[in-house]
Amino acid sequence: GGVNGLLGALTADVRSLPEGFGLGQNYPNPFNPDTQIRYQLPESGEVSLVVYNLLGQEVRVLVQERQEAGFYRAVWDGRDAAGRAAASGIYFYVMETGDFRQARKLLLLR
Repeated sequence: GGVNGLLGALTADVRSLPEGFGLGQNYPNPFNPDTQIRYQLPESGEVSLVVYNLLGQEVRVLVQERQEAGFYRAVWDGRDAAGRAAASGIYFYVMETGDFRQARKLLLLR
């Protein structure tokens, strides 16, 4: 019943998980040249985070993938899908996952 040796130590990376879905306000806002968008997922699933102009036209897809539960951050550099600088103005970003959908407004100043 004795201990012959220590075989190894196990360390766990402990992190809290969000209690619900959430899409934060971008920071900074207004922004130039880039802005951060924070969001959270209480469960894994397909996630879409897309930037739209005031006409509802898709400007840039920031996230389109399956992600595990946790806290995330996406960065928009103020460019469209073709890499061109977007014009100054108001844009919307929309996060969708499962039954959750939320939109927020942001302002790009060149």
